[in-house]
Amino acid sequence: MSKPLDSSLIPSRIVLNKPKDCLTLEYAGDIRHQLPAEYLRVLSPSAEVRGHGRGQEVLQFGKRKVTITAIAKSGNYAIQISFSDGHDSGIFSWDYLFDLGSNYQSKWAAYLQALQEAGQSRDPDTQVVKLV
Repeated sequence: MSKPLDSSLIPSRIVLNKPKDCLTLEYAGDIRHQLPAEYLRVLSPSAEVRGHGRGQEVLQFGKRKVTITAIAKSGNYAIQISFSDGHDSGIFSWDYLFDLGSNYQSKWAAYLQALQEAGQSRDPDTQVVKLV
């Protein structure tokens, strides 16, 4: 038996900006989350990004210029987002999107730290070289 969906986590409005690089989710109570396409792409809930278990995550890099090409509703609980790099297998549940918006600062900082530690870049075709 699945748990009931918390209606406060369901956006009342979803807006994709004109450059298609930012999704705005609006919620009751004047709550608004602006989620850049790059952020959504690198934290996609897909198996390609998350892996199939703890410790199998795959760090995404070179996604700075990615945009959103399509958004489709997935049942009553989620949306599927397609990106300009061809990635389209992530199903973003309402609670996951709310979590991404509510914890944007810490999640983005952790991602940037992971990129730095891996010697990777947000820019496509850029490799970071560490000089010791």
